[in-house]
Amino acid sequence: MAINVKEDNFNKEVIEEALPVVVDFWAPWCGPCQMVSPHIDSLAKSYAGKIKVCKINVDEAPEIATKYSVMSIPALFIFKGGTIMEKRVGAMNLSDLEQFIQPYVKLP
Repeated sequence: MAINVKEDNFNKEVIEEALPVVVDFWAPWCGPCQMVSPHIDSLAKSYAGKIKVCKINVDEAPEIATKYSVMSIPALFIFKGGTIMEKRVGAMNLSDLEQFIQPYVKLP
């Protein structure tokens, strides 16, 4: 399951994390976000230990969304070593999500 992140745990869960981190910026009222959500949870389960998956509800953490200029959701960011490596906006299917994260998956 993806980790819910807010202001109080963002640095620990995302910026200071050794693994690459996929961050899903979403909101409960967003239809496309709801379509992506099961795929995000699937990534978290399938790639456990290789990549970390976090979700940020933009209504509950607007400061983080503003800091990273999130204007449309769903927005998916990949952080590595605290730096944004890549980002995508809009719904994606599971196959597209896997292709998006593949270059960052930590190999055993």
